Amino acid sequence: MCDGITNFDLKFSFKEKEGVIISTIKKIGETLKKAGNLSTSPLAVYYTDEKPENAVPMCSADRCVAKSIMINAIDKDESALYIGKDTLKGCCPGAMTYFGYTKPMKFIKYFVSTGNEKFRGGEAEYMKASPEHVEGFLEAVGEIKNPGKYLVIQRCEDINTDVNVKSFLCFGNSESIRNLGSLINFRTKNPFEAVKMPFGPSCATFVTYPAGLAENAPKDTAFVGPLDPTGNAWFPEEYMAIGIPKSVAVRMHEDIDYSFIVKRPQVAYPTKREEIDLL
Repeated sequence: MCDGITNFDLKFSFKEKEGVIISTIKKIGETLKKAGNLSTSPLAVYYTDEKPENAVPMCSADRCVAKSIMINAIDKDESALYIGKDTLKGCCPGAMTYFGYTKPMKFIKYFVSTGNEKFRGGEAEYMKASPEHVEGFLEAVGEIKNPGKYLVIQRCEDINTDVNVKSFLCFGNSESIRNLGSLINFRTKNPFEAVKMPFGPSCATFVTYPAGLAENAPKDTAFVGPLDPTGNAWFPEEYMAIGIPKSVAVRMHEDIDYSFIVKRPQVAYPTKREEIDLL
């Protein structure tokens, strides 16, 4: 077992008796992929002050940044994605808000709830019971800030230099997400704190909450979702996502070899399964 962990802000260092082994972001990604038996690529979320090489503006792939992000995890031919104040053209207003570039629109509380004739002719999403409930939600989330000029989403396997990762993002089927959530709880005592499933747009589940952009999002907590039905048209119905803060992902990397994932793989991913009639 590792004796300690240091220097997280620049890179992941695992101290062992024979010296220091540098565990790169690629290794963290490999651990997450193995733990979740994922067919998709784990993604790293980080910030940089310079436009990353070989990356494309997030909204050039799709107006919905959440959709662009998921496609990036699925398609290995896709380039890394980035977004900044100078690349917001064509982006969903929600992404601008939840990535910390703009404040919520004045009439969003009506659009998300029951509508207002002064905004889009009264069109509404009916995801909250009233405008007051939207106001309460936004207050609970708190201020959203981004800590750098450009937000970058990149497959862990493609990262070759040290970057200050804020969080990781995985997409998988329900069994994959269940097992990742269980591994997160391997070294916890409180069963109610390590993994949460909060309301919010898909981009908030993917990035805002786990990367620590939201003022009141709990720290060292993974977020499962999304709880955003507006993405159901493109988000595969059998899939879920889990956003994992850096500190939690590092702990998972430490723990995997001592957990049920490695010690009892036949339990994590059975080769023989009982059939239950769901009809």
